[in-house]
Amino acid sequence: MATPDQWLAGARPRTLPAAVSPVLAGTGVAAYVDGFVWWKALLALVVALALQVAVNYANDYSDGIRGTDADRVGPMRLVGSGAASPAAVKRAAFLAFGVAGAAGLVLAATTAWWLVAVGVVCVLAAWYYTGGSKPYGYLGLGEVMVFVFFGLVAVVGTTYVQTETWEWAALYAAVGVGALACAILVANNLRDIPTDTVAGKRTLAVVLGDRGTRTLYVVLVAVAALAVVAVAAATSWWVLVGLGFLVLAARAARIVTGGASGPGLIPVLQSTGMAELAWAALVAAALVVTG
Repeated sequence: MATPDQWLAGARPRTLPAAVSPVLAGTGVAAYVDGFVWWKALLALVVALALQVAVNYANDYSDGIRGTDADRVGPMRLVGSGAASPAAVKRAAFLAFGVAGAAGLVLAATTAWWLVAVGVVCVLAAWYYTGGSKPYGYLGLGEVMVFVFFGLVAVVGTTYVQTETWEWAALYAAVGVGALACAILVANNLRDIPTDTVAGKRTLAVVLGDRGTRTLYVVLVAVAALAVVAVAAATSWWVLVGLGFLVLAARAARIVTGGASGPGLIPVLQSTGMAELAWAALVAAALVVTG
């Protein structure tokens, strides 16, 4: 049986900034338009965190039973390492999905019932990233889905459940947060190109190759910076303080463009996650203050 520490490691806590960031950004926009609802923001955070943990366990299970994680460079995996049985990890994923679903139902009941359909699509997307007979994560579509669900849906959805209005600033913020969420996955898949190629996992990084993937990482950071400017133009120029995320992102980009590989890319994951969190926190703070 896996120890509590191993279960915690399997939940991949370093990826959690990707769940917190869209809620921060979306709530910042809601506050700017005087639509902040604290308990809805809290429920949105529960949904985001639970989905992130669920997709991490689901990936651990699906990659583990396929043998993709048999020879990993990065952090340990519960199934791949033999620390936990596939069935136990699958149950943990479903439990996390259940928590996300329960919180999501409350939001739907108090906002709009069509949000249930959005929630169902999010769960299916999380599971079939590496699950099922034809996982889209093995077809080079992982970054697209991360951008859509951990960027567009998460940020715009967080704003909507509080304001029940469409806000362009939320869309621009979603692009910035989504770009950095994608950058995390790009860095992860860059590190795993050799093992994914052997395992037949055709990620976008495998398709683009080493050089193309490093270029994509830099482009995503640049898109995130441009998104700060777009949010500022739609709200207040004080939002430009959000460009402070580049302190962390530039450091990670130097490692990526410097040719680091294997374990040398692991710090990039943490730095990019913190850069995403800084992006969201700084932008949200400026929106709250000027709203």
